[in-house]
Amino acid sequence: MKIRNPETVFHKLLFSASQIQIIPHFWHPYIQKQTHVNVCMKWKKDSDLDSIDSIHKSLQLKPIISMKNFFISSSSAPHENYCIPISAVSKKGLGFGLNIRVARFLRSYPSFFEEFTGLLYNLPWIRLTQKAIELNKEEKMIYEDFKDDILGRLKKLMLMSGGRKVIPLKVIKGLHWYLGLPNEFWEDPSNYLKVNKCFRIVDIEGGLKGLAVFEANDDKVDGKFLSLMQKNAMKKGLYGGGADEAISFPLFPSKGVRLKQKINDWLTEFQCLPYVSPYDDFSFLKPDSDLSEKRVVGLLHELLSLFVEHAAERKAFLCLRKCLCLPQKIHKAFERHPHMFYLSMKNRTCTVILKEAYCDELAIERHPLAEIRKKYIDLMKESVSILRNRRLNGRRAFD
Repeated sequence: MKIRNPETVFHKLLFSASQIQIIPHFWHPYIQKQTHVNVCMKWKKDSDLDSIDSIHKSLQLKPIISMKNFFISSSSAPHENYCIPISAVSKKGLGFGLNIRVARFLRSYPSFFEEFTGLLYNLPWIRLTQKAIELNKEEKMIYEDFKDDILGRLKKLMLMSGGRKVIPLKVIKGLHWYLGLPNEFWEDPSNYLKVNKCFRIVDIEGGLKGLAVFEANDDKVDGKFLSLMQKNAMKKGLYGGGADEAISFPLFPSKGVRLKQKINDWLTEFQCLPYVSPYDDFSFLKPDSDLSEKRVVGLLHELLSLFVEHAAERKAFLCLRKCLCLPQKIHKAFERHPHMFYLSMKNRTCTVILKEAYCDELAIERHPLAEIRKKYIDLMKESVSILRNRRLNGRRAFD
């Protein structure tokens, strides 16, 4: 049989052969195909997830906690409720992430900060309220009682970085709010980590300091680390520990969302793919394959399960791309899987929320700091009523 255009046929055969990659011999001979489906799902507003105060109020709470820690570390008079002159903090607004004057910020939260006139020169001073001091003591007790748990979550983050198991300290500092690391950690990391011998501070390229971790055999099950997905699947009898077994992600569709048949078919095939743990080797994966995407989605699921609110600003994941070998367009993973991740647009920012943490309360263990942050948010709300009463009393006095 005569072929009209042999060069075209050869190129087609060569291109189709490059689309297939065989997993190494220690895996089940599963074929990875670059069958990319252009999943375009409309964003659907979820009022329940948009109304979670522990997530959306944390942007306001973060600078308050930082300011509270500054008062405690700077004041030499704890018996006087950690009072300092307002001039000692008035020019440090950028360090706390404030875009307004520090004095105005402190006066906006009278439930945390109380203003009074100093003894010398009648200058304004600020001190912590008694309720803020009590919550700080409770928070400190949590850091002491659950230190192993908090460091264990940090260790899991380190183990997701592949064979290097080293992450720069500046990257960890950018995630300290989500990981729930205490203020003492940054004062002297070496001293704080000396209790846990799995960590060590090392020098990395560029003259930076990094945090390194090595594996401990007592953390492994049958010679390997297990992710939350694997543990939950084992409890349900859906996973036996094999390397090529498929684990379906828990899906929680939003109300009123309907997917096209083509996307439904792709999602069904995606769920049947083998599960690649974020703690296992992934060097054999083809970057543009569905199996590689399932590994990325599983890593993001595990990462969000370690955070305090099981949520984070989407831009916070950008600093982890190089450390965790994530794709450049990581935001596509959130957009292509709206049944797992919800993107909230409140507070003029995009926040990623792990749906499983709020739709199935038994699936993910609560972070020990979650409850104390809720108490801080309740105290923050009291400032609104205090300021309102002051305005009403001022009007009555004027009348």
